[in-house]
Parts: sequence; C-alpha cells; structure tokens
Amino acid sequence: MRKLLGYILSAIHYPAFGFLLLLFQPIQWLCYNLSGYAAHKRSVDILNGLLTSTYYLLGNRITFINRQQLPEGRPMIFVANHQSMYDVPPLIYHLRRYHAKFISKVELTKGILSISYNLKVGGGANIDRNDPRQAITELAKLAGRMKDNNWSTVIFPEGTRSKDGHVRSFQSAGIATILKKCPNALLVPIAINNAWKMVRYGIYPLSTFEHLRFEVLTPIEPNGRPADELVKQIEETIKAKMNV
Repeated sequence: MRKLLGYILSAIHYPAFGFLLLLFQPIQWLCYNLSGYAAHKRSVDILNGLLTSTYYLLGNRITFINRQQLPEGRPMIFVANHQSMYDVPPLIYHLRRYHAKFISKVELTKGILSISYNLKVGGGANIDRNDPRQAITELAKLAGRMKDNNWSTVIFPEGTRSKDGHVRSFQSAGIATILKKCPNALLVPIAINNAWKMVRYGIYPLSTFEHLRFEVLTPIEPNGRPADELVKQIEETIKAKMNV
C-alpha cells in the first residue's frame, strides 16, 4: 500500500520540492550579493524548512529531538549516521542556530538548483574524493572558518549512505583534520532513524507514511583525546541508540 500511494504522492512531492529549489535560486543569489552572509544564511534556513515540509505531502512525519543544552558561540562537530539525501534539509533547518556547515562532494557544486549555489558560497567544504590533498586542504579551511566564526559542521563519517538503516563503520580522518585546526570543537552525535525508508523503493516512488526520527545525543568533549578513539565512542553511542 505504501508503494502504491508512493506513485501518487511522489508526483505531488517532487514538483513541490523542485519548485522550491527553482524559487530560491535567485533569492539566494540576491541575498548573498546584496546583503552578504547573514541574509543568505537566512534564505537557506527558510528553504530547508520548506523542503522539509514537502515530506508531509507523502504522509511522512519528522521528529527532531534535542534535549541537550548545546552552547551557542562555540564550534561544534555534529556527527551523524547517513541514510539518504532526505537527512540533510531537516539537519540544516533544525541546527540553523549553530551555523552548521556541510562537507559535500565537489560534484554537487554544479547543476543542482539552489543546492549547488549554497555549497559554493555557504561556507562548507567541497571535497574531491579522488584527491586526498585537496580534501585535507578544504577540511582545514572549513576548520579555520569554524574557529574564526564559531560555526559548526555536520559530518557523515560512514562515507556513504546506508540503504538499509544499518550503521557502517565510522572513519575518523575528517574529524581528525578539523580537530587539529579547531581543537576546542565540541563533538555532538546525532542518531538518524528511518530516513532510508523514504527511498526504500528508489527515487520513484518514494515511500509514504514513514516516521523519520532525528535525536541529538550527549555531547563529547574532545579533551585532546585521539580522534579515532572519539569517533569510536560516537559510533557506539549512535549504534546503541539505533538499537533501542
């Protein structure tokens, strides 16, 4: 039944999603070029709030839980498991007060309305997975911006999306690079559940009447500990939450 409804409701969701990307392409450009970072960020926050709302056109719902007293004005590294592209808009919107930047593949900086423009000018890191030196340089630049502006970043250390919801092993290299440049960044795990179910049938149809859950877990102070040790602790924390 979910798949059958998906054929109908996806035909409503996708035009709405695409229209928002089209609409906010010039809005972002105007905000950035006329008023700078703050106005552009505001436009991106609004866009991602609206993109998230299109999930409801599929009958899906979202719960974002943050019971943590996270500091504002301090760099943070949000470390999350990754299940689908539908992870991203809710994270951008609900973490907006922390100026959370994303680490993306450089290929995404071209050809995608609104998304590519934001990746180019929004302050994140766009890395070439085939060029380790470029990737390290971009991450170091991001860490510098985090330190200078008290921004945060979101990292998916699995390196790819989980198609069945099972958490893969986390890699520590990216976090290690950022901590080297921005050692006071607070590490904040986020557990994502059921986002993979939206694309369980592929990109069409999308699944319907799913409950996507995001939960911010207890932050971890790095305190100079090795990155691989910290990342292992985060991985275990997220896995334990996923198994509840």
